[in-house]
Amino acid sequence: MKDKALRLGTRRSKLAMAQSGQVADAVSQATGRPVELVEITTYGDVSRENLAQIGGTGVFVTALREALLRGEVDFAVHSLKDLPTGQPEDLALAAIPVREDPRDVIVARDALKFTDLPRGARIGTGSPRRMAQLNAYARSHGLDIETVPIRGNVDTRIGFVRDGALDAVVLAAAGLNRIGRSDEVTDFLSVDTVLPAPGQGALAIECSADNADLIAALGELDDPFTRVAVTAERSLLAALEAGCSAPVGALADLLGDGQIVKEMRLRGVVGTTDGSRTVQLSTTGPVPETHDHALALGRELAAEMLAQGAAGLMGERAQ
Repeated sequence: MKDKALRLGTRRSKLAMAQSGQVADAVSQATGRPVELVEITTYGDVSRENLAQIGGTGVFVTALREALLRGEVDFAVHSLKDLPTGQPEDLALAAIPVREDPRDVIVARDALKFTDLPRGARIGTGSPRRMAQLNAYARSHGLDIETVPIRGNVDTRIGFVRDGALDAVVLAAAGLNRIGRSDEVTDFLSVDTVLPAPGQGALAIECSADNADLIAALGELDDPFTRVAVTAERSLLAALEAGCSAPVGALADLLGDGQIVKEMRLRGVVGTTDGSRTVQLSTTGPVPETHDHALALGRELAAEMLAQGAAGLMGERAQ
């Protein structure tokens, strides 16, 4: 069976195919087996509604998981930020590889930076999280911007800028890096300005929970520091009872002295999409030694945020 190809389930988008192709190469190198991509269409790919309207949670994931459970694919690659926070018992999160750049970026007309955009600039994004933080920053720094909800792939979104419909769009740095289009970025948004989505920039490799050999093989790609960081971020999201499309940002930084990682700082933010109200807190402590420690860190920060009124800023909470 060593030479039999492993079937990797992936979404059909250019970005999904690119990142799945990179994972396929790494898995093939680790296992000595060929890997073939199996393209699967998800509800999030075909729906034209805004993510906030269709709920966000699982819309890019469910079809891939169903294919796994039916045995049509051996493993699947997800953008981690798209995964619901609850892990099904019959599926294993076998690997979380080293994280790409988690930041958001601006692609603007005339190579403009965010703070150089003209008064009344129209900025496109499909993310309530980005809207909330961009509008909050604009309010506190006297900027005049309008955030415009958009959908579509990278070409579609950047096309809104190229044809003059929008002054700028916000995208994830990781996605542009993976498809070789980082040269189109006109500004990187500091995480002090916009915290990314929990898990942004990270990939999740999932397979059947009863396939111990495959779990062990895929585990060769796992990065323990990335895993502990995104576990804390996703624990915060879960404790806030917020879905993937809620206006919640979180980032766990691993802080070190040279090559030695000593501490982890977890930051979280919740805000209304108009930027009028936000709750932003952080906590710093030893790097969690176990999965449970990382979960506890996220829950503790979420509890502090809820105590300061975060629940009232998220709209409808996930059930």
